Amino acid sequence: MKYIKEEILAVYNNEMTKTEAAKLYAKQKGYEYSDKVRRRVANIINEHLNDSVHDDNLENETTTTTNQYNSNVSQLSALKEDGTIMSIKEYCNHYNIPFEEVRTYKLVTHTAKGAYYNIASNNIKGEHFEEFYKKLLDEIREIETRPKTIVRKKPNNEGHLLVVSPADIHLGKLCDSFETGEDYNNQIAVKRVKEGVSGIIEKSKGFNIEKIIFIAGNDILHIDTPKRTTTSGTPQDTDGQWYSNFLLAKQLYIELITQLLEIADVHVMYNPSNHDYQSGFFLADVIKTYFENMNNITFDTSISHRKYYKYDENLIGSTHGDGAKQQDLPMLMAHESKDWSNCKHRYIYGHHVHHKISKDYIGVTFEALRSPSGTDSWHHRNGYTGVPKAIEGFVHHPKFGQVARLTHIF
Repeated sequence: MKYIKEEILAVYNNEMTKTEAAKLYAKQKGYEYSDKVRRRVANIINEHLNDSVHDDNLENETTTTTNQYNSNVSQLSALKEDGTIMSIKEYCNHYNIPFEEVRTYKLVTHTAKGAYYNIASNNIKGEHFEEFYKKLLDEIREIETRPKTIVRKKPNNEGHLLVVSPADIHLGKLCDSFETGEDYNNQIAVKRVKEGVSGIIEKSKGFNIEKIIFIAGNDILHIDTPKRTTTSGTPQDTDGQWYSNFLLAKQLYIELITQLLEIADVHVMYNPSNHDYQSGFFLADVIKTYFENMNNITFDTSISHRKYYKYDENLIGSTHGDGAKQQDLPMLMAHESKDWSNCKHRYIYGHHVHHKISKDYIGVTFEALRSPSGTDSWHHRNGYTGVPKAIEGFVHHPKFGQVARLTHIF
């Protein structure tokens, strides 16, 4: 089986992912597509992309050998096919990690799990993203048809708060049913989120909704750099370019919030997250700019990792979930929110884990929300499968706290 570099690069340069390029190359050459073909094609592309990387200015190289190493970091094997261990440069080339951004690294060897590198990187900034962001804000401010304030009638009966949180959408994620048993791409993502939010609205019609919290962020975007990596540099299988995914997310948020504003006034709580720490923040500020002339909507789009909102006797917190430990969140709420002592019912809505968690602590109920996104290659390989895909919502009574959970399962 021959791999011709020029032919592979010609396929890849047609704006496709490495996986897609490998499939198309195998089809063109009459080869059977396999994981070995995918890896070989990816290696050739990575070598081409990283020819200019130099192996200097790295700090604190260390090696750890252990039988009990436990890490939440994605473990990408550093073993070659012949069983030898890749150098740090080979490792970065293999997984398309920007080598020039590596600050420190540690080689971890494990008797059961092989070997992998723990990498700490400098902040990776998207190419020309700041210019793109500023231009986008200016264009939005010039839109003449932006929404105006809605004059509402006072409700005739007791009102409720609706919390809507489309968690971990991962626009730009690519899942292939050939490998994982299910497909997920931008088209499926947008369809699920729109259907899910509409489903939550329909299920809430038995309550008089006077206020809505829309929780934004939480890995709305799958990648944060033009090199198709998360903020920290972890490579991802992707659908679409970073800029088209950003614009798609912008349009999706505008449509969802506009739909919710037809029901009640909206408060947007933004949670920064690990896949899109930079671009997710930009996106939240763009949405805030779009609605800035409307009095029916308020925003909390700071970079703070935990947000709080008081609704009568309810104190509602939200966080992505990749930072502070779950058991520490109640005490953090008590320390950070001035409304702790003024509220009888306290809730924290978390994300990040893509599955349901519900636990009562002293004075606080914590819930982690399900995600509508599909299972990609890494999660399938490590056995993180079988969890219901869903959009969730919650109804809060002003005096009695959370009185309903609403789930739209796909």
